[in-house]
Amino acid sequence: MKYISTRGQSPAQAFSDILLGGLAPDGGLYLPQFYPQIADRLAEWRTLEYSELAFRILSLFVDDIPAADLHAICTKTYAAETYRYCRPGCNAAEIVPLTTLEPDFHLLELSNGPTLAFKDMAMQLLGNLFEYVLEKRGETINILGATSGDTGSAAEYAMRGKHRVRVFMLSPEGKMSAFQRAQMYSLDEPNIFNIAVRGMFDDAQDIVKAVSNDAGFKAEYKIGAVNSINWARVMAQIVYYFKGYFAATRSNEEEVAFSVPSGNFGNICAGHIARMMGLPIRRLVLATNENDVLDEFFKSGVYRPRTSAETKVTSSPSMDISKASNFERFVFDLVGRDAGVIRELWRKVDGGGAFDLSHTAYFSALADFAIVSGRSTHADRLATIREVWERYGIMIDTHTADGVKVAREHSLPGVPMIVLETAQAVKFAETIGEALGRDPLRPQELEGIETLPQHVVVMDADVAAVKAFVAAHC
Repeated sequence: MKYISTRGQSPAQAFSDILLGGLAPDGGLYLPQFYPQIADRLAEWRTLEYSELAFRILSLFVDDIPAADLHAICTKTYAAETYRYCRPGCNAAEIVPLTTLEPDFHLLELSNGPTLAFKDMAMQLLGNLFEYVLEKRGETINILGATSGDTGSAAEYAMRGKHRVRVFMLSPEGKMSAFQRAQMYSLDEPNIFNIAVRGMFDDAQDIVKAVSNDAGFKAEYKIGAVNSINWARVMAQIVYYFKGYFAATRSNEEEVAFSVPSGNFGNICAGHIARMMGLPIRRLVLATNENDVLDEFFKSGVYRPRTSAETKVTSSPSMDISKASNFERFVFDLVGRDAGVIRELWRKVDGGGAFDLSHTAYFSALADFAIVSGRSTHADRLATIREVWERYGIMIDTHTADGVKVAREHSLPGVPMIVLETAQAVKFAETIGEALGRDPLRPQELEGIETLPQHVVVMDADVAAVKAFVAAHC
């Protein structure tokens, strides 16, 4: 299996090379040359435990790591002890338990890892893959990432203590919840550096892309990526779509729908790929908050990223994103993998513009990809959190509430709807208090985390300043 750039001007590479490189040299994102087809393997995979299922799926995409070593990495990554923070009554051994709210309406619980967010599912794997490949090559790497809330803490918890890895994580100053900030900034590890930039997440993400596109700096300082621009993140997320499908169905003739809260298009991109591989997904439901750039595209064919000034600060802050990095991967498939079309479309996007596919055959072809969308507001989140708590006794976070709200608008009779849970409610205590009039539940080990000393540097959203900081701490 080789990997190609969505912009078509970088050579095909093996998995381990793109793992360490992140963004392609031509500014594109890596995807496998083809999607393996798995329809004839569903029966064999249905009863596998999570780590074994992960090994089978990842083996289709990774052929430059010996099978025994990849198996050991999957077993280490998906041990029940790592995902022990599940709700009372959940089985930690399931890794991603399925909770039924009502017939054909479920939550797939993805937030039982160390940072209580779905990002742990991929980031723990990424950390172990980095450690393995770097050790084999005798190399080091400096991770530069951006977070709107959960990616940063998941990356830092996955990479802390790994002696061949340094992490420089950018976040928007004051835009995350107090719990999210505490998870990141309270880490006091010699290989972890937190940088809060004055601006929005998109400003931080633009800095990461700018640094990644500086080939000289990237090579000199061995810059890598843990954001979902790194293919390994998306690859790891494919696994839980299969696990959710098996948990919600009894036979491989059944179809399901998934509702996915999405700002950067990484999580739902994994669902798109699972469907392209042959997983029986009838519909993918994309849920946004008030930053509804993606909802606008799927309804109108117009992709118009907003400026930082236009991006709204909401109560589901991990989706306060108006320029979705992984969307390029989906559009690459939409346009028949024509890299020339992608270069032209993203020339407009990278120049601060938009593109309109509404009067093209590509917009008509959207129906073939079975993605529908909707948006949710702060009032919707409060109402949904309240309803789920009062009806089912389950406390959901703000992003999951967006997913539940939009899922109800797109449910199909007789088709199980699976809402991907994104985080535990404690990460957004202020909104939970507003909705329920009480503090959210939290694991005992994380009591008082907000009072710990915090370690963070604040600076302007300036590429040169970030480069200087990285250079000074390598």
